[in-house]
Amino acid sequence: MSHASTPLPATASKSEALSGQVRVPGDKSISHRSFMFGGLASGETRITGLLEGEDVMRTGDAMKAMGAQIAKSGDEWIIQGAGNGALLEPQGPLDFGNAGTGARLTMGLVGTYDMTTTFVGDASLSKRPMGRVLDPLREMGVQVVEAASGDRMPLTLRGPKRAAPISYRVPMASAQVKSAVLLAGLNTPGITTVIEPVMTRDHTEKMLKGFGANIEVETDGDGVRHIRIEGEGKLTGQTIAVPGDPSSAAFPLVAALIVPGSDVTIRNVLMNPTRTGLITTLLEMGASIELLNERKAGGEDVADLRVRGSELRGVVVPPERAPSMIDEYPVLAVAASFAEGETLMEGLDELRVKESDRLAAVARGLEANGVDCSEGEASLSVRGRPGGKGLGGGTVATHLDHRIAMSFLVMGLASEKPVTVDDRAMIATSFPEFMDLMTGLGARISV
Repeated sequence: MSHASTPLPATASKSEALSGQVRVPGDKSISHRSFMFGGLASGETRITGLLEGEDVMRTGDAMKAMGAQIAKSGDEWIIQGAGNGALLEPQGPLDFGNAGTGARLTMGLVGTYDMTTTFVGDASLSKRPMGRVLDPLREMGVQVVEAASGDRMPLTLRGPKRAAPISYRVPMASAQVKSAVLLAGLNTPGITTVIEPVMTRDHTEKMLKGFGANIEVETDGDGVRHIRIEGEGKLTGQTIAVPGDPSSAAFPLVAALIVPGSDVTIRNVLMNPTRTGLITTLLEMGASIELLNERKAGGEDVADLRVRGSELRGVVVPPERAPSMIDEYPVLAVAASFAEGETLMEGLDELRVKESDRLAAVARGLEANGVDCSEGEASLSVRGRPGGKGLGGGTVATHLDHRIAMSFLVMGLASEKPVTVDDRAMIATSFPEFMDLMTGLGARISV
């Protein structure tokens, strides 16, 4: 599937109560890192529950291009890693398609190698800023030999003979920047330190420790995290069971809340505290969400979620919650469209540099479907209509953004009139099963 191909629209219409039990695909963040760390480690890594979306597969292809052996056997992915410090120079450009996580983390991983690596992506990824990752890499001795204007793709990195460890204070709340610097530190002599004033998703730290990296995390009296990693150590292959992606679970979850009478259970969802901002917010709005069978899996908190149709009310979402739900704001805005009163979301500047300008895309999509909303520089205010009266009837421009497409298809399930998205093709990047899973619960989505 190419993002340059003919758009594939889809329309969602008012649905009867949704019901059933589902499992969402494996967590995208953990899936990317499983391929990367497995490909880098010595020995064999086995992965179950991997998200087999396009983005993650691009990361797997990149690791293969640098010497890792990756193959699927039944439900399991088996990796023979190259060994830390032993990646090979790829023969051609690494094509990351739409995968921002894969691209930025791999830049960190390979940047400190004494080799030349070229990164390319699709039209959407080529617009996204890479300077936030390249700046700390430059401090470590990495040369950006070529780049499109504004440090964008396509770009070529040339690693130093020997990289220099740095202490780097992350200027924005970004797990990708933090992770890129830590991964660069793996092939750098000495101690590389990342200082993180606002905690972001911590899968990189947890998984690196699991693979045997010498990494320690300290939180000072002001709540600032200091993450230190010792370079040139050995990573050893692991067995990984990837839990369900909370960002994917968000779509059936919100659908069940806004379609009256629904009763849906979503199994095996990752409940890492750095990823549960949406659930916290929806509970404040009056959502009926029960956490069942809470447990640990692969060092992560996991639970089943039982979700029932609910009458929601507007809330103020504090800006400090943004890092724990940055990908969920589009679908939260949809939930807010059906809530009593106003929902104010603040601290949304990161949404401007996602797959699209996600904040603008959400606001235009809401307006096209009769929702009263106000877009600020880093905020969104939504004034809801309980029952969805008068909502819908519009076509949403998705801007090649999978989360915009899925969010507005969810909206159409509870609005008075149908909602159409101009393209569903890119949903495959993160949630290839979305259509089948939703229609299996009773959602009316036509293509």
